[in-house]
Amino acid sequence: MTKPKQAAPTATGRALRGLPSVDKLLSLPQVQDLVRKFGRPLVLGTLQDSLAALRRGISEAGRSYDQTAFLAELDARLERTTTPSLLRVINASGTLLHTNLGRAPLSAAALQAAFETAGSYTNLEYDLQAGKRSHRYLHASEILRQLTGAQAALVVNNNAGALLLALSALAKGKKVAISRAELVEIGGGFRIPDVMRASGAKLLEVGTTNRTRLADFEAAIADGAQVLLAAHASNFRIIGFTESPRLADLAQLARANGLPLLHDLGSGALLDTAVYGLPHEPTVQESLKAGASLVCFSGDKLLGGPQAGILLGEAALVAKCARHPLYRALRPDKITLALLSQTLLHYLRDEAPSQIPLHRMLGRAPADLEAQSRDWQAQLGQGSVVQAQAAIGGGSLPEEYLPGPVLALKVKRPDRFLACLRGQKPAIIARISEDLVMIDPRTVQPGEEAELLAGLAACLKTYEVKDEN
Repeated sequence: MTKPKQAAPTATGRALRGLPSVDKLLSLPQVQDLVRKFGRPLVLGTLQDSLAALRRGISEAGRSYDQTAFLAELDARLERTTTPSLLRVINASGTLLHTNLGRAPLSAAALQAAFETAGSYTNLEYDLQAGKRSHRYLHASEILRQLTGAQAALVVNNNAGALLLALSALAKGKKVAISRAELVEIGGGFRIPDVMRASGAKLLEVGTTNRTRLADFEAAIADGAQVLLAAHASNFRIIGFTESPRLADLAQLARANGLPLLHDLGSGALLDTAVYGLPHEPTVQESLKAGASLVCFSGDKLLGGPQAGILLGEAALVAKCARHPLYRALRPDKITLALLSQTLLHYLRDEAPSQIPLHRMLGRAPADLEAQSRDWQAQLGQGSVVQAQAAIGGGSLPEEYLPGPVLALKVKRPDRFLACLRGQKPAIIARISEDLVMIDPRTVQPGEEAELLAGLAACLKTYEVKDEN
């Protein structure tokens, strides 16, 4: 009886059997160099993943094995794996508080404070005089008290956390009255009603979307409201046939009924924004003076500091928040406290306009912006200087802009040019307006000019070559 003939191996089968083993690849000098650079465990795991991907490619798409290309891709994968994903970028977009780019850049003094704090032990929760345990929130609270006149202050990780903590500590199971016009979405899809539900508070909507009167809050109190909440429109605007009660009148109503008034101020301005030619943004000090029991706001918006939520006001209410179990989940670390404390000290020393980057950007003179734009134009030998509008951003001063000169580049495919800029090291973030690529000097930080111009020149050169083809 003759044996049946075996089927001839297919091209795919031959390609799969021709792949080298993991051990053979590990013995190659090029891979040994990678082992010395990245460590054997990472190289081994990446090598196994790369081989598995190649096998799938051979089976499904008819790929072939090329050792030079395979090793080059292995090296590239290892580089990508070991490169941090959070990178410094140059913001040339003209949006000062760009949420996607990390909002406010920080002062040199704040960075130095964070560097010293991060690299050593600290007295985070230790009283050096008494020689015993203390509380971390004391580090920024005294400065905040002096700046705002508040009785007490507490710092958490962001403003949504501050509001959640205040509602959890003061309003769980209670009706909280808030105007329908202030049921805002605070970013990332999170909404005031969602925060209230998470805290255990019961939402009691008053008034209408465009008109809410003090009488609506009086009716809400008669309906059992035990806390009043006001949310400042820091990231939206309602115009036209509108009405809302003054914060001072709400505070008086709350006091007359023995109820707390919480004010979600959001943007957290400590200085008058009108000095920069912008509309006046209500300040923390004004909110407290109007009679709010507790005020909460962000640290990384108009304050110009790190991401943080600040809660301040009546001492008894702040203490109740500090004792709540949720505070432990929301409390900041030592680096945030160091950054925030130093930023607040700039205000206390009356040096915020010169030392805090946000204020420097807000206060830049048009003549200074034009001179910088023309200098870039001369160095690149490209572009024109035009008038544009810089946005505040970050959920602050909606629909308000700062005019100023920028460098405008005219290219055939602006979207491709922006992609090229994002591929530079560091990445450059610009914007398109009226088919022009706008490079706004207002948001480019000191010391970044050389990198910016090098990235622009590289993309202009590459783009011109592509256009010629």
